[in-house]
Amino acid sequence: MSGFLESFSHLRWLLDLLDIGLVAFIVYRIILLIKGTRAVQMLLGLAVLVLIYFISRMAGLFTLHWLLDNFLSSIIIVIIVIFQADIRRALIHVGRNPFFAEMSPGEGEEILDEIVKACVNLANKRIGGLIVIERETGLKDFLEVGVEIDARVSSDLITSIFLPYSPIHDGALIIRQGRLARAGCFLPLTQNPDISKNLGTRHRAAIGLTEMVDAAVIVVSEETGKIAVVIGGKITRGLDSTSLKRVLRRLLDPARGRKG
Repeated sequence: MSGFLESFSHLRWLLDLLDIGLVAFIVYRIILLIKGTRAVQMLLGLAVLVLIYFISRMAGLFTLHWLLDNFLSSIIIVIIVIFQADIRRALIHVGRNPFFAEMSPGEGEEILDEIVKACVNLANKRIGGLIVIERETGLKDFLEVGVEIDARVSSDLITSIFLPYSPIHDGALIIRQGRLARAGCFLPLTQNPDISKNLGTRHRAAIGLTEMVDAAVIVVSEETGKIAVVIGGKITRGLDSTSLKRVLRRLLDPARGRKG
């Protein structure tokens, strides 16, 4: 037994190395997750409070130290509340299944072609469109409203849904499990004060949804005829058919996106 413990102690440095490596990896992933978001400013603010906490203790500022001590004692709850959206996105990324997981390569490419073709048609005709593609996070809450479609993905059908005389053209079209699920769905508008006031309702709805879930949303502007993709609250604008397909392939199936 003592020999086993002695041999195990010789591996302690390996365990320490693994421990440090795991912590470094987690910190790195967190930095990537919050990069370019408001969470960066919030973390800097918390870091300043921690610094003031130690300074107040050393300087004997008892009242300030008492206030910060009580605040920082519940810092975990504060972090969860402040970063709930970022934490949710991080958990969503764990174990995500590709959009095309249950489809053959041919089926997946055909669906992408139909979506891209429809978006280009809408853009050329200056017809607004809002297309939501479900990824790993279910969109059941947003499927309770709108009109059930349950049809294969077709560029002609997508185009007809957004024609001005269509009763459901103002809402969003949701694609899930490779099929057109529902149309005329209402999405939550973003409450982010940093979003440009020049963005229309469709863009704000796309940002609002993708701040909550990991869906990919395509927006076609009726004013400019421009195509944009929104993911994680961030917009990629000015896409043509080639770049739109490349962006969607990378988002929906990273493995094939690297090959394409």
